Amino acid sequence: MSLADLLWRFPSLLMAWRNLGRNRLRTALAALGIIIGVVAICSLGMTTVALEQQATSQLGDITNEVTISSGQDSDTDGVTRDQVDEIRSIVTGAEVVPQKTNATTLEARNGEEARVSVTGVTEASALYNLTTGPAPDRLQSGALIGGETADALGLEIGDPVEYDGQLYRIRGFIESEGPSFGYVGGELVVPVSGLSDQKHYDTVTIIASDGDAATVIGNTLDARFNAEDDEALSISTFGNQEQIGGFMDTLSLALLGIGGISLVVASVAILNVMLMSTVERRGEIGVLRAVGIRRSEVLRMILIEATLMGILGGLVGVTLSLVAGAAIFQLITGDALGALGWSSVRYLVFGFGFAVVASALSGLYPAWKAANDRPVDALRG
Repeated sequence: MSLADLLWRFPSLLMAWRNLGRNRLRTALAALGIIIGVVAICSLGMTTVALEQQATSQLGDITNEVTISSGQDSDTDGVTRDQVDEIRSIVTGAEVVPQKTNATTLEARNGEEARVSVTGVTEASALYNLTTGPAPDRLQSGALIGGETADALGLEIGDPVEYDGQLYRIRGFIESEGPSFGYVGGELVVPVSGLSDQKHYDTVTIIASDGDAATVIGNTLDARFNAEDDEALSISTFGNQEQIGGFMDTLSLALLGIGGISLVVASVAILNVMLMSTVERRGEIGVLRAVGIRRSEVLRMILIEATLMGILGGLVGVTLSLVAGAAIFQLITGDALGALGWSSVRYLVFGFGFAVVASALSGLYPAWKAANDRPVDALRG
């Protein structure tokens, strides 16, 4: 069935379509407001999806970690070996990595110095990535050093570095240097035996399969070691996906609210257009009423006009939003096809639906006013 056949089957639809075409400039301006509102809502919504995906990707290295240190009510300054053994007996399916920390100043042959944090660890591969080759599973000799620190000191693979009177050969450069515990500079990683003078571990890091698993592990350990008023161990979980998701949901609602304002403004424009249209066509509507056209037909005609403007503006807005969304995903995540996922496409559906509903609501009062105007009064002008 062609569009013409469809229009002839529904006289109200045909008249509404003709009325929109009679003043194309005014119709286009009203539809433009809808287009802007739809693009604003959809683009902002898709931006939050892209930001959430990028944030999850960038935080992926820490969201599955649980960090344990001495609690404020602990009798020891650190995590004891017995506590580490008990943690390992409780935690299954995750890697437990105890660490000792300190700080030192490294001096190069050319006289350059760098203040670095020192980490004593055995399972280096669980915490570090190297620029050349994999980190050792069991670091028992040699040392790892931050790449930036090595460049500053002119150090290369195999060069010695001294810590606490002992020389360590550099086995690799750390790809991304971690926190320096308040010190300027990078990080030096040595076997845990290099800090044997420290009786207890400063921190214990647990590497879980994902953020949800990390949250479960953290809650389990907190229930085991900490009473209501006694914190033996301080347990920090970075894998709380609910907090990340909650923040993104709040951001999404805020941005959608900003976009919604655009559609509200567009709805007011449609209301104004429809009111002007009904005023200009008051005599015409009076003639239609006089020849037997019912109020319901007039009401339906005006509502269809407003709804058609919303549909046309919504379709154009959704098309432009899809193009804008692809560009946003390419810019933020590097994957333009991410805009085709349901988490993004749902904003296109939402924006289109909002445009149609807002347009229909904007036409209610003009339609009611035109339908309830007496034919005699309308013909008199």
